[in-house]
Amino acid sequence: MHLLLIEDDRKTAKHIARNFSEKGLVCDVVQDGRAGLEAASSGRYDVVIVDRMLPELDGLSLVKALRLVHDTTPVIYLTALGGIDDRVAGLEAGADDYLTKPFAFSELAARVRALTRRNVPASAATILRVADLEMDLVKRTVQRAGEAISLQKREFLLLEVLLRSSGQILTRSMLLEQVWDIHFDPKTSIVETHISRLRAKIDKPFDTPLLHTVRNCGYTIRAPA
Repeated sequence: MHLLLIEDDRKTAKHIARNFSEKGLVCDVVQDGRAGLEAASSGRYDVVIVDRMLPELDGLSLVKALRLVHDTTPVIYLTALGGIDDRVAGLEAGADDYLTKPFAFSELAARVRALTRRNVPASAATILRVADLEMDLVKRTVQRAGEAISLQKREFLLLEVLLRSSGQILTRSMLLEQVWDIHFDPKTSIVETHISRLRAKIDKPFDTPLLHTVRNCGYTIRAPA
């Protein structure tokens, strides 16, 4: 996921960008409205997080300008302006969500995830594949090399998350959030246990492993080179 943060408070911007980076997400930071509008218009971002009060161009005008050119990138305001009229003005300008300062990063992260889920197009693929491993999201089936694989509900979700990010490394905290909706470290081996169970089903009966542990980083599923 590639995020754009338009925030002129350097301390706040650094805090947000660092936390997203720790979750394995890319968060670019721009500190004025005009540069923010140019960056947001590039089409590179999955979600734009924008302050209302910005130098050069205010947040309301920025979002209105995006919507005027039919840019549908999800936008969330992150601002100290928390009155009802402020919220209404922000949403009517074209924002998808509105979060006031002071804020908890966990809530911001949850709202960003919700926006990305909402933005998935209706035509999104219902078949996920890596090499000879195939998942059918409609039929809720998994097979490898034509052989059916039976997965528990949580194993299925874990595999789905890995397949959607095939070739990328997903950290333990990212898996905790996306598979278990846990936003803190539970100090258990729940991720490791489920990875082991999943590997036993999709890898061990076959010649070539697809699910890999990246030491001190996380896990990835990828086709053999």
